[in-house]
Amino acid sequence: MVKVLDEHERTMAFAEVALGQIRSLKQTAIPRNYEIWYVYATGYNAPLNKIINETLARNGKLSEADLEQIYDTYLSHIKTTDRIDKVGSRVIGEIDDVMRVLSDALGMTGTYGASLSGATEQLSSAKSRDQLKTIVETLLRSTSEMRETNKALEDRLSLSKNEISNLQQSLEAIRAESLTDPLTGLGNRKYFDRMIGTAVQSALASGEPLSLLLFDIDHFKSFNDSYGHLTGDQVLRLVGLSLKQTIKGQDITARYGGEEFAVVLPNTALRQALTVADHIRRAVMAKELKKKSTGEILGRVTISVGVSMLKQGDDTDALIERADACLYAAKRNGRNRVICEVDPEYTVETHNRVA
Repeated sequence: MVKVLDEHERTMAFAEVALGQIRSLKQTAIPRNYEIWYVYATGYNAPLNKIINETLARNGKLSEADLEQIYDTYLSHIKTTDRIDKVGSRVIGEIDDVMRVLSDALGMTGTYGASLSGATEQLSSAKSRDQLKTIVETLLRSTSEMRETNKALEDRLSLSKNEISNLQQSLEAIRAESLTDPLTGLGNRKYFDRMIGTAVQSALASGEPLSLLLFDIDHFKSFNDSYGHLTGDQVLRLVGLSLKQTIKGQDITARYGGEEFAVVLPNTALRQALTVADHIRRAVMAKELKKKSTGEILGRVTISVGVSMLKQGDDTDALIERADACLYAAKRNGRNRVICEVDPEYTVETHNRVA
């Protein structure tokens, strides 16, 4: 009883620390944030504690983007790993069951083989009709038992095939989920990093053009501050929906982090990419934002977009860096616009950054 109370008091202490941190930093008390601070309080995840302490020391706070990144990096993958481990255990259990059935079948095969050998000897020395009848009846019983064993083995293997197929589908679903941003349904940062690396290598090898769009939501922080994080989430979903409706085929869409999104456009030159970027910008701006709880019209969302195109000798980092500089130039020059690396605003931006 004392041990149960001790455990209760210990976990309640962790819970109080978690809620205290959320309260002092004025964060939303959503399950994700509670989990981050509860794990922080336990001290079991040293890398998580280290990044939180470093971020607080540097910025004095944790932004929504920081919390999301910390959760994605240090917690969400643990859940995925646990689920993969469970599926793996089921696969191993299924294989063990099949091996037991095979072992039984092999034993029966050995027994049947011995029966055939004995019958051969008995037949050669049989003297009467009754002896022959007994030998034949024994062979028939052994054959019937062997047939039943084979049927059981066949049924078990069929079940195992279906079960393993289902488990394989579960693993595929877990893999897809691990690469998906749960809020918008787009690819997440892990998905983006994996896909853009492959796309860049393919474009450099084939000589085909490839463009990158980086954009973020204008004045996103003001939406959160004015209307709350639930409305902020609604804004993110709205942008995600616009991307799904606009981008098709082989193009790669992802939530890059926080309020930033990315689109990789294989086989697309700069001029075409600018057209796509402006189409996305207009599609987002065309949607009216309404607060779900009250029906209040909150206005329209706008985005700023930076566009770069892959050059020979480029790597992924260089392509992203130029798109990011274009995005920064778009924001500095009034927002709700598209800037690419041949625009004068980009040239001024890069000059100012070097200076």
